Amino acid sequence: YLFVGLFTLFAPILWLLMSSFKTEAAIGEFPPTFLPYAQRTVSISNYPQPLPLYSVKTENGEIKTLAQVSRIGIMATMVDPAVPQETIQINIKQRQPIRELSFATSNYTDLFEKFAFGKYLFNSVFITVVATLLTLLFNSMAAFALSKYQFKGQKTVFLLIIATLMIPPTIVLVPIFLVINSVGLLNSLWGVILPAVVTPTGVFLLRQYMLTIPDE
Repeated sequence: YLFVGLFTLFAPILWLLMSSFKTEAAIGEFPPTFLPYAQRTVSISNYPQPLPLYSVKTENGEIKTLAQVSRIGIMATMVDPAVPQETIQINIKQRQPIRELSFATSNYTDLFEKFAFGKYLFNSVFITVVATLLTLLFNSMAAFALSKYQFKGQKTVFLLIIATLMIPPTIVLVPIFLVINSVGLLNSLWGVILPAVVTPTGVFLLRQYMLTIPDE
């Protein structure tokens, strides 16, 4: 039972990992395969591009390995890599693609070549870490005051904080943008971090937790 549970939890992760090594054509295949398979190709001197290989069953029952030059409808023009001068017309139902295990490592190398991935990763990590620390700091201070200090209007303040949960985030996007722009934080990482430092959800959850801690 533990093995089945472990497999159920990690199977989607393994599937995503193996899919990251598939080509775009392999990802769109049906039925899908777990391992990253790709069609085998061959380079022929008469043709500028590598040609896909197929296993073809001829009329006399012989199995041959042929390369596809082109396809029109249900008929494919194919050649024997050993005799590329002669072309053969084959019905597509008579052929099966020859596949091999192939890891498309270019999915990762192109990521670093085409984009400033290191910068994007740093921005994400910096915003996540700093925003989490500041959110915990300010939310915990507000929650401590609302849970452990007794002052006039305590419940009113708490209800006002909770009431802000009813305000859709899209309504405050423009005011937040104007404030961030006016203080000179536009196009800055701090312009993303500071508006989300204090959240009513964080204050509520931390307050409810602190209420369970004895005042002593």
